[in-house]
Amino acid sequence: MPRERQTIPLTPAGSELRADCGRCQGLCCVALPFAASAGFAIDKDAGRPCPNLNADFRCGIHADLRSKGFSGCTVFDCFGAGQQVCQVTFAGQDWRESPGTARRMFAVFAVMRQLHEILWYLTEALALPAARPVHGELRRALTDLDRLTRADAAELAGVDVAAQRDRVNPLLTRASELVRAGVPGRRKNHRGADLIGARLRGADLRGADLRGAYLIAADLRNADLRTADLIGADLRDTDLRGADLTGAIFLTQAQVNAARGDDATRLPSAPARPAHW
Repeated sequence: MPRERQTIPLTPAGSELRADCGRCQGLCCVALPFAASAGFAIDKDAGRPCPNLNADFRCGIHADLRSKGFSGCTVFDCFGAGQQVCQVTFAGQDWRESPGTARRMFAVFAVMRQLHEILWYLTEALALPAARPVHGELRRALTDLDRLTRADAAELAGVDVAAQRDRVNPLLTRASELVRAGVPGRRKNHRGADLIGARLRGADLRGADLRGAYLIAADLRNADLRTADLIGADLRDTDLRGADLTGAIFLTQAQVNAARGDDATRLPSAPARPAHW
């Protein structure tokens, strides 16, 4: 039986939704596949431990991941799903002790990571004063989803994540609209746009809808992205040097990690400034 956990307030900066590798068992280093590419120096099948994973579940090259060709590892964020699966769902069991346990644990981790990501978005939306008209619905959705993350392994493995996203997305969209409505002027709509390599240096993108936009390697130096909606935007190698993302909503740590920035880049309060910037 999974251990009960104390229900605590969930915040984007809270430990529940941030990775705590010391309480995990290296699940992202085992459960997920690697494809040899710019982000990964090797091919690795799902379920096979990375050769850099030590016996204590720590990465043997953690301080040199980028220089050794594993920049993809520095971008990944499980939103705290790793410790949730290891410590709550499987009550501290070691996946190395049983192939059966390992397979179930890895399957649940893939689901839990997505559920925790949705929880993160719901939590941020609840922290937005302008979204108060939908706070009640957001809170109910968060409570239901949080309860689901404490289910047993069998129930979690069968969760329809797409259905969970479909339930939450209209609420997040409404929260975004309420927040961005307070931005003066005409707000740009680049939802799902192909902006790969776009030259947007110094662009006024205040309150813009950039949901799901492809901003890979785009030049956003000194751009004004205050209160822009960045949920699901692909920021791999996006140049954010000098950009102002103050108040940008639904910006995750993984997105920030994937982009390029500098000391002049202004971020919202939740994502931390990556060490490689």
